Amino acid sequence: MKISQLLRKQQVVVAVLVLLTLATIVIGLGIGSSPVSLDRLIPTIFGHGSFEDKFVLFSIRLPRMLITLLAGIALALSGSILQGITRNELADPGIIGINAGAGVGVTVFFLFASIQVESFAYVIPLMAFAGALVTAVLIYVFSYTQDSSAQPIRLVITGVGFSMALSGVMIVLISSVDRTKVAFISKWLAGNVWGTDWPFILALLPWLVVLVPYVLFKSRALNLLALNEPTAIGAGVSVRKDRILLMLAAVALAASAVSLTGGIAFVGLMAPHIARALVGPRHQQFMPVSMFIGGWLLLLADTIGRNLTEPEGIAAGIVVAFIGAPYFLYLLLKKES
Repeated sequence: MKISQLLRKQQVVVAVLVLLTLATIVIGLGIGSSPVSLDRLIPTIFGHGSFEDKFVLFSIRLPRMLITLLAGIALALSGSILQGITRNELADPGIIGINAGAGVGVTVFFLFASIQVESFAYVIPLMAFAGALVTAVLIYVFSYTQDSSAQPIRLVITGVGFSMALSGVMIVLISSVDRTKVAFISKWLAGNVWGTDWPFILALLPWLVVLVPYVLFKSRALNLLALNEPTAIGAGVSVRKDRILLMLAAVALAASAVSLTGGIAFVGLMAPHIARALVGPRHQQFMPVSMFIGGWLLLLADTIGRNLTEPEGIAAGIVVAFIGAPYFLYLLLKKES
């Protein structure tokens, strides 16, 4: 397929995803424990609703929906990077343990800092990044050998092992603290969106503003890294430098997202695969589509989850796992066959 045709197809797919996202936001704003009918929803959005409707929409639902949308974008882009630089279609920040490392960073900060975590919205992503970075380095050290390119499944297996071990570390850490803090960490592990106020959006947004343009700028290098090292070196790519910087970007995107949404996996796995199936394997084409898919998937999962049961609903991470776990098994079996 010609580049011009791919670009037109990308534009159509993005337009459809934008419409789906807007429709999900409108529906999500209107439904819940305090439903807002359509005839009240539209005037409230434009500032003419009652105080109660404004409070429900702009102080409770809209910040949460924007957080899940931004986090889904970050996780999808992180998964796209990891799959490219590792040449491993099963790579995902949740599956290979990066999210668990971020969780340990958040857990240690929450349990041992004598402050209320809600007061430090801007510090939480930094703590998550520190934990995720240490984990990524350890996974890299334990996964890569001289012939690692012939064994891409090694990274996934190592990452799953680290993920399980770090989940155990979190359980040990919370076993001797008070019930309030245990409840918070338990919800985080389940992928329950907790950063649902405007300061948390402001804490997450700068990471995306800086990292998304950088990663898109590096899409050509990702195309070459996804092939093989000799080809990338021959094309003038600084393989080691770009791989390290892109890995740092992937870790930062995943850590900043899960620090506010909890341990959510599979978004970074599914979104790039679906995007590649729609617009092809070139990173310039599929990464923007992947971001929109990831944002919409997590937004949809959270909207469904919070309205299934009362009063707290089902964690978005659990809803995503119902879809993502079978998809992961399908990809694993397909890769082995």
